[in-house]
Amino acid sequence: MKLSKLNDLDSIQATQVFQQCCTASDWVRQMVERRPFDSLDALKLQAASIWETMQGDDLLEAFAGHPRIGDLSSLKEKFHGTMASASKEQSGVESASDSVIEELARYNKDYEGKFGFIFIVFASGKSAEEMLDIVKARIHNDHTREILIAAGEQLKITQLRIDRLIDPND
Repeated sequence: MKLSKLNDLDSIQATQVFQQCCTASDWVRQMVERRPFDSLDALKLQAASIWETMQGDDLLEAFAGHPRIGDLSSLKEKFHGTMASASKEQSGVESASDSVIEELARYNKDYEGKFGFIFIVFASGKSAEEMLDIVKARIHNDHTREILIAAGEQLKITQLRIDRLIDPND
C-alpha cells in the first residue's frame, strides 16, 4: 500500500490497516489520529513512540493478538486479520520435527501459566529450535523483566509488519 493511500483512508479503514500491525486498540487509535505521515520513516518513528507509552492492559491486548508460536491452527481460526503476517513470521516452525513442536507447545503453556500472556518473540528468520531455546531461557525471568522483553519483541514485529504493509517507493 502506498503511504499516500494510508494517509487518505477514512478512520475506519485506517483502523483496520493498523490492526494488521498491532492489535492494541489504544496504539491503533493514536496511529489513526496522527496521520498524515510524511514518510515511512516518520510512520515507523511514530509507531515506536506511541508503543513506548503502552502499559499493562495495552501490552496484554497486543500480545493477545498473536497466535502461539507453532500453533498453526490458531493462525486460521483466531487471528484471521493478522494471519498472513503471522504465518510468514513463524515460517521456521513449519519444517520442525514433531518432538520440537511438542516441546515448544509445552514450554508455551508453562510460559503462559507463569506470566499470564503468550510467549512473544520476533520469530522472523528463526527456526523452531532457536525459538525453543529462547523460550527455555526466558521462562526463568521475573514478570517485570519478561514483560519488558516481550514488549520489545512486539515492537520489532509491529515494525516488520509496517515494512511489509507500506510500499517504500511512495
